[in-house]
Amino acid sequence: MFDVVEFGGSGPGILLLHGLMGRATTWWPVARWLVRYGRVVGLDARGHGRNTRRGGDWRTEDFALDAAETIRRLDLGPSVVIGHSMGGLHALVLAALEPDLVRGVVVEDFAPDQRGRTVEPWRAEFSRWPVPFQSLAHVRSFFGPVGDYFVECFEERPDGYHLIADIEDLYRIAAEWGRRDYWPFVDRVRAPLLVIEAEHTLMPPDQQAAMAARVADGRHIVVEGAGHLVQLSAPGVYRGAVEAFLSELLNG
Repeated sequence: MFDVVEFGGSGPGILLLHGLMGRATTWWPVARWLVRYGRVVGLDARGHGRNTRRGGDWRTEDFALDAAETIRRLDLGPSVVIGHSMGGLHALVLAALEPDLVRGVVVEDFAPDQRGRTVEPWRAEFSRWPVPFQSLAHVRSFFGPVGDYFVECFEERPDGYHLIADIEDLYRIAAEWGRRDYWPFVDRVRAPLLVIEAEHTLMPPDQQAAMAARVADGRHIVVEGAGHLVQLSAPGVYRGAVEAFLSELLNG
């Protein structure tokens, strides 16, 4: 199971789902303290990291059901599912489709309706990358404040360092978000939900608060000064919010 990272811990299952371009190991700084609360496992999504599925026209439901299959095969259920960005969407859809497998959901900076957005900004961003990078230090320097995150997402090849993902797969994954409305999945979530929004979010306004409001046991916070990767730009606030949520969920 090369697509799974066991971070350690014992007890209730905690499944970590990464964002677009990421991989399971990007969760290591968070997993270090999460292991106090349960058995922490990270999953590489299709098209990312060590997941062998490549080159597919996948739907969001495929990623969610992969997470469900991971919970079942590792006996993690019911699991707390924590997702960043794309992973937050997959966590929501998992909770809607397989409610018995999900104890609680944490969504970090993702909005359920981005219809009309295209992948063209992504293409422009990727086109300026100096690929291949010359070293992991080069990767860290290029990405600046989120460099520690991105060094986990690159691998060495004969000519230098490359993203451990196929760019065309990433375009196809992100393109679906611009065509679909995921509110029907939000409305089916019955598990407790924590939505963590960055002050400097990349998402359309107001949706993350509305998402929490549409779930019976939903809560929403905006993290002042934080960027899209809240756990990196405001790690103390992120940890405090998640730990409070877990303490209530697992000990209540």
